[in-house]
Amino acid sequence: MPHDPKDRRQSSPVSLPDWVRRPIGRASELSTVQQIIKQRGIHTICEEGRCPNRGECYAQQTATFLLMGPTCTRACAFCQVDKGHAPLPLDPQEPEKVAESVVLLGLKYVVLTSVARDDLPDQGAGWFAATLAAIHSRAPETQVEVLTPDFRGEYQCIKTVVQAGPVCYNHNLETVRRLQGPVRRGAKYERSLNVLRTAKELNPQLITKSGLMVGHGETWAELIETLGDLLDVGCDRLTIGQYLRPSLDHLPVQRYWTPAEFEELGKAGREMGFAHVRSGPLVRSSYHAAEMV
Repeated sequence: MPHDPKDRRQSSPVSLPDWVRRPIGRASELSTVQQIIKQRGIHTICEEGRCPNRGECYAQQTATFLLMGPTCTRACAFCQVDKGHAPLPLDPQEPEKVAESVVLLGLKYVVLTSVARDDLPDQGAGWFAATLAAIHSRAPETQVEVLTPDFRGEYQCIKTVVQAGPVCYNHNLETVRRLQGPVRRGAKYERSLNVLRTAKELNPQLITKSGLMVGHGETWAELIETLGDLLDVGCDRLTIGQYLRPSLDHLPVQRYWTPAEFEELGKAGREMGFAHVRSGPLVRSSYHAAEMV
């Protein structure tokens, strides 16, 4: 077992190690996806979240679509996405625009995520369903994974998305129980676990998945406890990656976990019972998502 990082928490900036540095990629590899999404006025979490893997993914002509605009009604302290209490109205053509982009890019596996939209009566659950329906209509062979907000834990919202037919239901727990408050403002640990539990109960054959970030000051023991909590609600797949501070306005990194420690975390998750674990410094929820399904 790797050493417990509890005693290494820091308030001062931590130097960025070489293993979390990644080139952005060649402009020619990025342009196809960027042109398609910009021309249609749609968004990807790759851009809005400044994902370190977007160069690689764009080169492979894949992207994770960000539904319902670029402004989130939550203010999580780790996230790069813009925050605000008055997001723009929904674009009624967005589901069809996303579906058209899927066809143009020739995607066989698509991830749909969204900002939190606490301002909407159904918090955007119906929008996920509408976009799934549009993709299934235009590209019936394409599999769709959803990465949803917590929908405040409302059963009907989760049911709406599950019944729309995703191949995988992903909801990120993000961090350990102790750190939920400072890291995920407006979210709750038990509520997020219940989202995954409800999705599995609604469709026991549906793959469920969650993701964790390390580097906020969590301990090894807390992480193992969190993995056990996820398994207890039937979570099948897990991603574990390093938190990277988007700006000085966001939480500082307390510690960079080493590649060897990520390997140990992945091994622990598989031995505990997860069907598939992807663990590494630059792993993100949607990175190589199709390979996990």
